Amino acid sequence: MTGLYALFAEHGWWIFCASVATFVASVVTLPILVVRMPADYVVRDGSGGSWAAHHPLVRVTVLIVKNLVGGLFVGAGILMLFVPGQGILTILIGLSLLDLPGKRAFERRLVSSPAVFEAINVIRARAGRPPLRLE
Repeated sequence: MTGLYALFAEHGWWIFCASVATFVASVVTLPILVVRMPADYVVRDGSGGSWAAHHPLVRVTVLIVKNLVGGLFVGAGILMLFVPGQGILTILIGLSLLDLPGKRAFERRLVSSPAVFEAINVIRARAGRPPLRLE
C-alpha cells in the first residue's frame, strides 16, 4: 500500500474522528462568531482596537491567544475543504482573528464571493442581526 490509500488504511479512524470533530465544532461555533461580527467589519479599516488602552502584558497575551485560535480556525477550515464542514467560512473566521499583513484585502475578496456573502447573511438574518456590509 502506498500513498493516500496507505495513509487512510493506517490512520482512517483518526481521520474520520478529526473530520467529525471539525464538522461539529464549525456547526456550533461559526454561527456564534458570524452573528457577533459587526455589520461593518469588512468595510472598516481595522486600525486601533479595544485592547489599546490595556496594560502591555494583557495586550500581548490577548494577541498571542487570538492568533493561536485564528490559526486553529484557518487550519480546520483548510481541512474542511476536503472533509465535511464549512471550510470557507471557517477560514474567514480564522483570518478575522489573525494579525497578518494584507489580511483585510483577502477578507474583502473572500466575503465578496456571492456564495460566502449569502451564507454569512443568512446566518445573521436568522439571529435578527443586520446583514454584513460590503460597501
